[in-house]
Amino acid sequence: MTQNELIQTVKSLISAHSCCQELKLAGQKWLDSIGTPAEKAAAEALLQEVKDDICTIDQEIGFFDSPLAVQYFGEEKAKELSLQAHKDKEAGAVWCNCDACAMCKLIIDNAAQLV
Repeated sequence: MTQNELIQTVKSLISAHSCCQELKLAGQKWLDSIGTPAEKAAAEALLQEVKDDICTIDQEIGFFDSPLAVQYFGEEKAKELSLQAHKDKEAGAVWCNCDACAMCKLIIDNAAQLV
């Protein structure tokens, strides 16, 4: 992954609806630090936040099967998302497939370019 591709990945991450505020802040801090002496520390902080925030498929299923998902998405959409997550797991998925987690996985897979 090139530096420009990594920058685009982080921009996609922080614009993802499913990205938490702490991860958005870490991503933006890294983007703001590129080319400065603070870049290495910001990259390490972003990588740690990514590792802390990425969800496994089991965590995704647990959320979509919870009352909180029903409250957030409504009963019908929560069931639909749960069913898809279960299908993903049966197909061998290890990680949540939401936009934020997909970008987290890309960043983890390309950590050498980040730090």
